[in-house]
Amino acid sequence: MSTSGFAQFIPLILIFVIFYFFLIRPQQKRVKEHKVMTQTLKRGDEVITSGGIIGTVDRVFEDDRIELSISDGVKVQVIKNTIQGHLKKETKK
Repeated sequence: MSTSGFAQFIPLILIFVIFYFFLIRPQQKRVKEHKVMTQTLKRGDEVITSGGIIGTVDRVFEDDRIELSISDGVKVQVIKNTIQGHLKKETKK
């Protein structure tokens, strides 16, 4: 009787393993990469926010904020977690 009870849980265990390797683990990896990226932001980096604002990092504060220069004389402060990624600088030919 106990082996048939255990056999009923095998599909449930397999589903959990599949979810872990295809959903949970990749998401944890992306979160870790995003955290490293936001911690390594420095002045002069060109970034894009989750709201679509493209700017250059002008100042990094000690707390969770950075100051972006989005135009001449226009600076905004955003939360580091809203930074979606670095923009690659194109090389001139």
